Amino acid sequence: QREFTQKKTFTSWINSILAKHSPPYVVSDLYTDIQQGHLLLDLLEVLSGQHLPREKGFNTFQCRSNIENALTFLKSRSLKLINIHVADIIEGKPSIVLGLIWTIIFHFHIEELARTLACTYNQPSPDHPGAADSSPKANRSTKKSAKIKERWKMSATKALLLWAKEQCSLHGSVSVTDFKSSWRSGLAFLAIIQTLRPGLVDLEKAKTRSNKENLKEAFRIAELELNIPRLLEPEDVDTVNPDEKSIMTYVAQFLQYSKNLPESEEDMQEKVREAMGWLAAQEEKLAKLLVETENEAYYQKYKEMMSFMETFNQEKIPFLPVLSSKRGEAELSEGQQQMREEWDKVISQINEWKAKLDQMLPSPLDGFEAWLQEVERLQAEDLPDLQDPFKAMSVFREIIVIFKGLMDSFDSHLDTLQSFKNEDEKNMPLVLPEKLEEMKRRFSNIRSTNPSTFLEYHYGLCSAIDNEVKLKLNIWDVKYGAKESVESLLENW
Repeated sequence: QREFTQKKTFTSWINSILAKHSPPYVVSDLYTDIQQGHLLLDLLEVLSGQHLPREKGFNTFQCRSNIENALTFLKSRSLKLINIHVADIIEGKPSIVLGLIWTIIFHFHIEELARTLACTYNQPSPDHPGAADSSPKANRSTKKSAKIKERWKMSATKALLLWAKEQCSLHGSVSVTDFKSSWRSGLAFLAIIQTLRPGLVDLEKAKTRSNKENLKEAFRIAELELNIPRLLEPEDVDTVNPDEKSIMTYVAQFLQYSKNLPESEEDMQEKVREAMGWLAAQEEKLAKLLVETENEAYYQKYKEMMSFMETFNQEKIPFLPVLSSKRGEAELSEGQQQMREEWDKVISQINEWKAKLDQMLPSPLDGFEAWLQEVERLQAEDLPDLQDPFKAMSVFREIIVIFKGLMDSFDSHLDTLQSFKNEDEKNMPLVLPEKLEEMKRRFSNIRSTNPSTFLEYHYGLCSAIDNEVKLKLNIWDVKYGAKESVESLLENW
């Protein structure tokens, strides 16, 4: 399934690039079309803007020569082509072809875009390694350069993820922690669209729809309104373990779109002034509301908060583009920095207000809300890095124990939810129906994602064990050589 998704996504991405080639080229079968070498050279020429040497014919020698020219060019860009050989590409081996195309996508598409965010997120730029290349010995310098490249590769992924998080953070409950399950509901795609082009999306309505409906809507709007090629289908994302590389490739196109948006300095300053005025009014309105509702019952407090948030979310739409601009200190004017601080302050005050209200829920809903938040926090946490498999194994085991402990009380919380009578001794509602519905929706979401969350944790644990086994096999293979000796050692281990 993963191979099928990558082939489809990568083919669509290549076609979107080759549409700029003269004459345009359309890939029908990636594994077959790549075998002649012309596809690779056309793709690299469009991406690099350089003219590359090639053989015009299509016999075996000429195809081999073209593929060799393409690989030589990639190596000249300091790209590692591990286990990628000309013969494998000529045969159209799926894993090799997909690996090569991903290397090209990551270098020319994702890294190039993420480099523009390097200052914003304090990531090292591969073009400016600084003191890391100071060794006088050439071989050491090469090794250090390779390490810097590897660090930047991780940083480029992180920069893209941080950018996506930032776009979604303006829309409350839309959380992004990875390039896999975070995108399954379709809300993250819709939130980014809403940030880039306010008014195209109704996020509140989206929260009531199915994953597939949201994904279908997001891809449709992105294609029609933002002119972003449709690289994915809903079924590619609405699955237990979506393909990370395919999602990264698609998300990077939204970053590309944001970079192409025209921005006048004068207009930006005017928008900053308007945003500052609006934020000051919101802070004053919020402070007044807290005083006025201090002695009110929970029901009334929450009702007032709902009313405030409804107006707040509606009024913030025109300010989203300026509020989501780059956060790099060096790139922000004094006014933009003040606006950013004021925005963070208002959001912090709103979150504090929400947290206090959650603690004031009537029993036993207060305990139920605390349990919901703990499960959601665990699900939102970044998964351990598999670079250190032994440490990852330990962390995954700990997460599984914690999650299982939380889910052991699932049935009792279900009983709490079903048996709660929403009325006091005067037959007046204790909790606003909207809050109860929100809690039920969150509980239902945990129930539906529970199996996939367990699977994801166990998949991570198995991957960590697999990496540790491979690491030990490689060490033992070098040290002891004979297959039988290694197998014996592995069995003992």
